[in-house]
Amino acid sequence: MDLPHSPAVLPPPGITAAVAYRDGHRLAELPPEALGSHLGQPGVLTWIGLRDPDAALLHQVAGQLGLDRQVVEELALPHRRPKVIEYEGVMLVVAITIGIEDHLPQFGELTLILGEDFLLTLRRGPLCAYRPLRQRLEAAPELLARGPDFIATELLDFLADQFVAVATAMEGGVEQMEQRLVLHGATQLDIRRLYRMRRDLLRIHNAISPLAEICRRLSRVESPSIDAQARPYFGEVADRAQRLVEWFAALRESLAFAFEAGLMIGQMQQNDTTRKLAAWAAILAVPTAIAGLYGMNFENMPELKWRYGYPAVLLVIAGAILFLYRRFRKAGWL
Repeated sequence: MDLPHSPAVLPPPGITAAVAYRDGHRLAELPPEALGSHLGQPGVLTWIGLRDPDAALLHQVAGQLGLDRQVVEELALPHRRPKVIEYEGVMLVVAITIGIEDHLPQFGELTLILGEDFLLTLRRGPLCAYRPLRQRLEAAPELLARGPDFIATELLDFLADQFVAVATAMEGGVEQMEQRLVLHGATQLDIRRLYRMRRDLLRIHNAISPLAEICRRLSRVESPSIDAQARPYFGEVADRAQRLVEWFAALRESLAFAFEAGLMIGQMQQNDTTRKLAAWAAILAVPTAIAGLYGMNFENMPELKWRYGYPAVLLVIAGAILFLYRRFRKAGWL
């Protein structure tokens, strides 16, 4: 199964980017000690990106952004499933990320903190860097000026693109497994690979399925952190996530059907072998029985004194074998 690998080079842990934008245009890159210097200014948006931060950096960033202790505690925790929590003045959204390493899925997380005029993104684990997304938004200031909630929809949509790439690659692996099982039946090695693939698909399904509900909720629930104009975009991401959930579920179903077909083909092959063995056993039973009768060394036996007795017995044996062979051949056993 050929799957795309995660990029070999990832940003170093810590602050990957901290930029202030005014009306969508880059205003200034912020040093670590001045991350909150532009908060509260009209038309200014601060976008800070973190990757695998330690506790000291988290507290430093939270202090400059004015985040509560509960928000910091939630940021410090690892997450295994998507979730959304609304605090006073900010909203926390967690999405699970998926990367591929050595043809096996690796799971991470992307946590978003949406404030009134800032966006904090925190990445853990494998994830393709979203620098191209930042560059695309910077090239379209009117999009970047819509606020942190719109950028959040773009980030979640970017994750959906990554999920599509993983699903496409895994679909190729599923098709290869289907062909192998249908053509050759299920071997012990194929069963192990199939179990691993179904387990991986189930883990991916469980990681993505809550994201659809979260985005659906963000598209419907009124919240001061989500502008009314941004809600339809969350709805579009929810639709994409739901289609991905159905896609991965269909892949699991395809593997289940392929496994059943492989078992049936294997059983048919065993039945064919059993029928062939039974047919040859029946054919060989005739000369064995006749030879056994004439090997008992009794004196009063037919054809013992007949000149043509031996050729006649051989002819009877050959005729019986030919008759049985043709009958089994016609019945499809040979």
